[in-house]
Amino acid sequence: MTSNGTSWASFTAAEPDLAKTVEDRFAQHTHHVLATLRKDGSPRTSGLEVRFLDGEFWLGMMPDSLKARDLVRDPRFAIQANPGEGQTMGGGDARISGRALLVEDAATIARYTEQVEVPDPGAFHLFRTELTEVTRTYVEDDRYLVVQVWKPGGPVRTMKRT
Repeated sequence: MTSNGTSWASFTAAEPDLAKTVEDRFAQHTHHVLATLRKDGSPRTSGLEVRFLDGEFWLGMMPDSLKARDLVRDPRFAIQANPGEGQTMGGGDARISGRALLVEDAATIARYTEQVEVPDPGAFHLFRTELTEVTRTYVEDDRYLVVQVWKPGGPVRTMKRT
């Protein structure tokens, strides 16, 4: 890992309560919204499935998809948990930002596909992530908007707004 990012396992060790809440929030739905950067620097949003396995936060996608090309060119990403239908958002809103690193190691890909059903294990892109920020936003007591922000090397900062 670089000094600017960290693994899901390191985040979980540093902030287990927030990590569990965020992971549970992502588990509520299959598809989430990924933001990447196009070649011209403008944002692109795409649907995506994510996995938390073996202490990592994984992104998998079809080969040569635009989002995969974006990440190979510029690994920065942000992903927001699917808010669900209506105003349910149980557990609040969760977002993860970082860098997505293309996995080319056959053994790592094989371990992943042993745990995750992939339509064509030989034809997909797998990215391991380095986290640079995790954010949770929720409403407390129908009165406060609470924003929790974690970045590597520091504690969770909590801000309340009325």
